[in-house]
Amino acid sequence: MFIAFRREVEAALEAALDDLGYPTGDLGIEEPPADVPAVLASSAAFRLASEAGAPPPQVAGELADAIDLSDAEYVAAATPQGPYVNFSPSDAYFEGTLEAAQTEDWGRLPDTGESVVVEHTSANPTGPVHVGRARNPILGDAVARVMDYAGHDVTREYYVNDAGRQMAVFTWAYETFDESDLDEPPERDRIEYDLVRYYRKGNEVLEDGDPEEVEAAEAEVQEILQGLEAGDEATYERVEEVVDQVLGGMRECLERLPAEFDQFVKETRFMFDGATDDVAERLKSMDNAVLEEGAWQLDLEEFEKKLVFLRSDGTSLYTTRDLAHHEWKFAEFDRAVTVLGEDHKLQAGQLRAALDLLGNDVSQLDDLIYSYVNLPEGKMSTRAGTGVDLDDLLDEAVDRAEDAVRSRLDDRIRDDDLTEEDVDRIARQVGIGAVRYDIVSKQPTKAITFKWDDALDFEGQSAPYIQYAHARTCGILDEADGAAHALDASELDTNEERALLKAIARFPGVVEEAATDLEPHQVATYAREFVDAFNAFYRSCPVLADDVDDDTKEARLALVAASQHTLANALDVLGIEAPDSM
Repeated sequence: MFIAFRREVEAALEAALDDLGYPTGDLGIEEPPADVPAVLASSAAFRLASEAGAPPPQVAGELADAIDLSDAEYVAAATPQGPYVNFSPSDAYFEGTLEAAQTEDWGRLPDTGESVVVEHTSANPTGPVHVGRARNPILGDAVARVMDYAGHDVTREYYVNDAGRQMAVFTWAYETFDESDLDEPPERDRIEYDLVRYYRKGNEVLEDGDPEEVEAAEAEVQEILQGLEAGDEATYERVEEVVDQVLGGMRECLERLPAEFDQFVKETRFMFDGATDDVAERLKSMDNAVLEEGAWQLDLEEFEKKLVFLRSDGTSLYTTRDLAHHEWKFAEFDRAVTVLGEDHKLQAGQLRAALDLLGNDVSQLDDLIYSYVNLPEGKMSTRAGTGVDLDDLLDEAVDRAEDAVRSRLDDRIRDDDLTEEDVDRIARQVGIGAVRYDIVSKQPTKAITFKWDDALDFEGQSAPYIQYAHARTCGILDEADGAAHALDASELDTNEERALLKAIARFPGVVEEAATDLEPHQVATYAREFVDAFNAFYRSCPVLADDVDDDTKEARLALVAASQHTLANALDVLGIEAPDSM
């Protein structure tokens, strides 16, 4: 309803401006403060005041008088208020919202017919996922989810760096050392924790080993790199034995978030199918290609640093292969979105410039650049030489959530109302949900300092606050035990009921805007504000009390069901579980 309402407001404003002889321009459509009973407002009078030679309030009144809503279904009135024109909803707006939100797919928009590939995470398969990269899979997964809800055909991609020096070093070390050469046992019983010890041992030898040993090792590493560049099948199989095992363990970690992928695309495919060579030859023929000290580079005038695309030994670089990768994306999908850390900003800019020079339509590409997460205090102190793993963060989140759950629900646990299985489930849902929400709720470009007390606050701007409201809607509906839900919005006439209906109606519009802007934090903000509206309704409008008449009870049950669908799907967009009980 909200999207249709906005379309009607836009059409009415444009027609009124045209009738008054004003340029259409920016309509200034925005949501009014919570205490204003309108759904949308226009601040266009500010823009028009100088042209009209009149103060904004006078222009707003003139504009409101010129607005014709005779053909509008969902907009009932346009009313001036100071320099604004407020647009109020019709009864059909509330009735349509209450009915539409009874379905479990509430908030999902019609198919757009546009295919989108969202590439995220893509951490090198050299060991466990580091907590410093946690924002990438959480943000990337949320972007993919909101675009899916917005009607796009979304493919989630993990681009696997299986051709760089790191993987050559890892392969050499894996084949060279055995358990007796390693200094410590695995930190966890999972394959990537086991194998990363070989990678660390290899780097230790290359950095501090005997010169002859280092020289021999470097020769073997170079042989692996050259074999991959030449498309040697035996070399590929050696490297992939390591890559696939480590990647399998990393996937298990990422599934805890959860962050799942539709496809794992390996960069070696673009070496073996000739696409990388083709890109390199096309780049070499360009006027701004230069050969310096044997290495081919692009001199891109908007960047101080040149883009190297072929080393002096003739081997390609990650960026060269990524150019071929992106040209493949453009051929396979209508649009490509890449989620990258701020340390890749230069690389992303050079990649886009090179793709443009190669004749690609770079409007197909969107880069979402994010800042990093500062570590929390407590158990997250860094182990010497290993860093802090994402598994550590998730384990501590669940442990802390369990403590919070037990302290809040002690009576229910003691009375056997909650089993240990229930406590474990709630702790996992709340703990991991808290991590996800705390990260995805912030604008990507802003650095985050993670604070446990804020993330696990059941009363504040957190996942538990939203999850608890969802559990409350489920509890009301369970207690009603199949009682009728009457879709009669006319029974819902209190300020709290109307405010909640307005909040429900906004959900599809929030999804649409968040997908357009690639900003899932808009959904996080909406979900938190929605709970405020639901809690105000819950406090003021009893649903199942004996003194509530049947018609009101049925309408309020329909409103609770609509709220449950809204909360469940808002949490789903964010990749957070919606507990039935807490």
